[in-house]
Amino acid sequence: MQVALWNPLEACPLVPSLLMLQVDPERYRFSIYQFRDEGLRAPISIHDWQRRTDAYVVFNAGLFREDYSYLGVLLKEGRSLGSKKHHSWQGLFAAEPTDGRLRKARVLDLAFEGFTEDAPLYREAAQSLMLFDRTGKLRVRDSGKRAFQTVVAEDGQGTIVVIKTVDVVSLHHLADCLHRQVPALQQAMAMDGGASSDVIASPDLLHAAQETSSQAGWRSMLAGNVGVHIPLPTVIGISPRTPARGAPPHDPSPPTRGR
Repeated sequence: MQVALWNPLEACPLVPSLLMLQVDPERYRFSIYQFRDEGLRAPISIHDWQRRTDAYVVFNAGLFREDYSYLGVLLKEGRSLGSKKHHSWQGLFAAEPTDGRLRKARVLDLAFEGFTEDAPLYREAAQSLMLFDRTGKLRVRDSGKRAFQTVVAEDGQGTIVVIKTVDVVSLHHLADCLHRQVPALQQAMAMDGGASSDVIASPDLLHAAQETSSQAGWRSMLAGNVGVHIPLPTVIGISPRTPARGAPPHDPSPPTRGR
């Protein structure tokens, strides 16, 4: 698991700094958590989700209605926790395949790839909207609306990249910047934004990483010490595939620019 805080200001003047977590699905698993399925009476904060799940990293899932029901496909261990497939949202984060030959986690574009809810190929899944696709097309319009954003992307090597903006930005400008400046990313989808956009790491994980001055920006974000944290009905947890604590994240160079 690698962590970086990237400032694309020179190339993308309308895009703020981005917290980027690169995760190898062969070494880390992704799990869906929903408050009603957990027997909770109401959504809880991301701090409480982390303590409850003991996941290394927790981030917000997709969009939901005013009654906190999930909009679109949501699967937990193959069970449906959401509504039917949303007809216009084509992004689907899918993990933990039933077929061992498939990648452990994917960003699926339903405009190009099929997904059957009755016999899903993945046990964990969360639907939302595509940000840009593998053809290079931006899949969000320039509406002028700006908010904090959470993005899940997949690169050409099968790595999953979770991205959290440190400030408000339009989805269109963010999609354009990521596509142009991080060409290693094959396709990306946007999870829920605004006050719901959130990410946190476990205290144990942060404690295991040797603290340096260059880590200050992303450590404060992953510790949950900045921003507003509203209750979240659904989150995605990232945990090691082995019971033993793995190697701590390190402070790498900015994401690779090559394909």
